[in-house]
Amino acid sequence: MANIRLLSTSMVQATTDKVTDERIELTQCDLKLLLLDAIQKGLLFLKPKSLEDQNSLIQHLKTSLSRTLDCFNPLAGRLAAVEHDDNTVSFFIDCNNAGAQFVHAAADGVTMADILQPVYVPPILHSFFPLNGFLNYEAVSKPLLAVQVTELADGIFVGCTMNHSAVDGTSFWNFFNSWSEIHRGLDHVSKTPVLERWSLLNGSISPPIRLPLSIIKNNSDSIIPPPLQERVFHFTKGKIAMLKAKANAEAATTSISSLQSLLAHIWRATTRARLVEHDKEVDLRILIGLRARLQPPLPQSYCGNAIVSGIVTLRTRDILEQGLGFVALEINKVVSSYTKNKVTDALASLLKNPSPLTKADVGRIQSLGISSSPRHNVYGTDFGWGRPVAVRSGPGNKFDGKLTLFPGLEEGSMDVEFSVLPETLKALGNDLEFMDAVTI
Repeated sequence: MANIRLLSTSMVQATTDKVTDERIELTQCDLKLLLLDAIQKGLLFLKPKSLEDQNSLIQHLKTSLSRTLDCFNPLAGRLAAVEHDDNTVSFFIDCNNAGAQFVHAAADGVTMADILQPVYVPPILHSFFPLNGFLNYEAVSKPLLAVQVTELADGIFVGCTMNHSAVDGTSFWNFFNSWSEIHRGLDHVSKTPVLERWSLLNGSISPPIRLPLSIIKNNSDSIIPPPLQERVFHFTKGKIAMLKAKANAEAATTSISSLQSLLAHIWRATTRARLVEHDKEVDLRILIGLRARLQPPLPQSYCGNAIVSGIVTLRTRDILEQGLGFVALEINKVVSSYTKNKVTDALASLLKNPSPLTKADVGRIQSLGISSSPRHNVYGTDFGWGRPVAVRSGPGNKFDGKLTLFPGLEEGSMDVEFSVLPETLKALGNDLEFMDAVTI
């Protein structure tokens, strides 16, 4: 497959400098992600007719990005680190309008079919994303936001890399949606981001949070990941409904959700495919959203990280022998346990012990880690060229067992992007029970 041809790289600033002296202190939820990769998601569109005037389209995208950064001004800034006399370090976002990176590239001879038709995600897709390989704390010298517009023979891919210490997935997609609204000609965004973050999570407690300097200086991304392969599995609304009905019937309940049923189906199949030791404890790591769980609730447009990790731990014997309903109910129990009091306690615990996660933590052997959400408004990101045809993620934060959840094109459907060992992916594809719920 062809290589990527770089056409231009530039910095795009917000149109106004009104916030150059503002700083945003990172919260305990933000700092937890400091040593991981950025969020990388991108959208594939049919080639817009306006691409015949290539320079005009690119300039329009830059102009609309600049205007969007007026609302999301922290993303035009940089991460700042302050070293203290007690061998600690604290971080904040310096809203200095240094700019977001904008990359224009072309994948000569590459078609949309080259991206969508192969069984496995083609490796060239990773080159559609900017700032690959940089950890979040390195944004002291790198942009917090970078976008890459890659022209294909018959399409266009808009890839976005956003510092995960600055935003979570909900904030990421609010930005992407907002940029497309401004590009379409709207005067203002439909969900104005709420940029205040520290006081909303921590009330009157004074910032900053200080981390041991050794955590940063001794961090080395020395873990060499095994060769991974990626595949996107599509689950229709009807198939998911069947899994949900089966799970609830087996567990004699009505409380198990569609997503919990699907995750149980995936966890059981992956455990079979991995041929894991029969009585070994394995984890399913899920994200627990805080916006609606806190009292008072956070605004949905809160711009920052409002997530904590929930861990479901089961023995492989039980995953394989107890059935779909048992596994789904165990997932349900963990999710349901995150009451207002529990998430408040979780935030207080993180404030006392804000030690950032490392890649070794998130990529534990034989575990599954869930990211993103089928509730994100992915296909509402319309730049005026029509709805996206597909969504894909970049190479950041990939490990054996990473599952990225997206809504499907059809309402109620879901796409799950697997990142696992090649032999696991092959076994999943040959697993009749698993594939019975998959639509090719």
